[in-house]
Amino acid sequence: MSFYMYRNVKSWKSKRETERLVTIMKTLAGKIAMSCGVDSPGTVVSAPRSYDVRAPGVEVCQRSADPLRIGWVLFVGSVLTAACGGGAPPSQQAGAGRPAVPVELLTLALEPVDQVGQYVGTIKSRRSTTVQPQAEGFITSILVTSGTRVSAGTALFEIDATTQQAAVSSLEAQRASREADVAYARQQEERATTLLDVGAISQQEYEQALTLRKTAEAQFRSVEDQLRQQMAELAYYRVVAQTSGVVGDVPVRVGDRVTQSTVLTTVDGDAGLEAYVNVPVHEAPNLRLGLPVRLLDDAGRAVTESQVSFIAASVDETTQTVLVKAPVTVGARLLRADQYVRAEIVWSTDLQLMLPVVAVQRVSDQYFAFIATAEADGSLVARQRPVDLGPVTGNAYVVRGGLSVGDRLVLSGTQKIGDGVPVQALPSSPANTGAAAGSGQGDG
Repeated sequence: MSFYMYRNVKSWKSKRETERLVTIMKTLAGKIAMSCGVDSPGTVVSAPRSYDVRAPGVEVCQRSADPLRIGWVLFVGSVLTAACGGGAPPSQQAGAGRPAVPVELLTLALEPVDQVGQYVGTIKSRRSTTVQPQAEGFITSILVTSGTRVSAGTALFEIDATTQQAAVSSLEAQRASREADVAYARQQEERATTLLDVGAISQQEYEQALTLRKTAEAQFRSVEDQLRQQMAELAYYRVVAQTSGVVGDVPVRVGDRVTQSTVLTTVDGDAGLEAYVNVPVHEAPNLRLGLPVRLLDDAGRAVTESQVSFIAASVDETTQTVLVKAPVTVGARLLRADQYVRAEIVWSTDLQLMLPVVAVQRVSDQYFAFIATAEADGSLVARQRPVDLGPVTGNAYVVRGGLSVGDRLVLSGTQKIGDGVPVQALPSSPANTGAAAGSGQGDG
């Protein structure tokens, strides 16, 4: 008994809910019909099974409703809604009655675009000198540090010169002795000359005194030459810079024993830098003297610009590249010898359309841009166009297709518009002018 009571109650609730849903659908169908300009239910439209539907108004019989009947009501309602839409295009419906959206416009024009190749370059110094000692011994003092800027003649290192100093002192003593011998020989020669004049000595004795003076002078000059040589060698124990520039790495330490083959440091002059760029051999036929070369920093900004001054006649067999050199003059203070840099070689310059990155939208694998077109009444309407884009140059794409010269590009506000939406051009602003400087001309 309780089971049958439960089933009746459940059936009663289901019937009440179904009747309520049918009432809502009838009301909705009536409103749709009134919005379409239909006064009252008209011709009866045949419906499947026991359904009795009138169009464009809908009237459903009050018998037991099921989901199929409800679906029929929804179908008829959708048909009436489509009928009310008339034959207006979707773009006109989207923009009908909407206010114009203010946007920034940009008139597209041809711009010079550089066709470049990017490579890895190395900065080399034409005035880089390797500092090696000319004397052997232990380092007693290091007078500079890495990165110190020095001029020619600046002392860099000192080497223990005790032995050499002793040799110089010994030669100085010999020089003093030989100088005394020369003075005595000259006195003897003068005395012999006086005695020879009065006939007190023979000619032979006079010649002996003359020979003694010449021998003493020759010995003195020999000692002086030896002393000069040893003094020069003593100077080698104080290592000085031969050119001006920046001191490189100092691999030695105080107390190290060095020889004439030991590298103490390097001095790199920043006034004679060159960029060495290795260009792949398949691009070598395009190389020629005078091609522009740009050196870029980590942010992609040009540090300096130069021109190709040297092209190697042979190919590097290891890397299969051709060596290209370009002198570095402006901006040399920002570069150092043996530094790696990004180098651009400008092959040619062409006129092309450029599309700012901020104006591009992407859906799946297709890129789009909005173009403002003039309607018959003079108003502007946004139209979405698919575009074919090339590589990015600066802050803009190279346009390969989809746009043409003179198109008015929607530069900002694209998130507020769609295809067919009325737009209004904003007055030109400094920001807009700056954005357009590299891609067309700003519209006012």
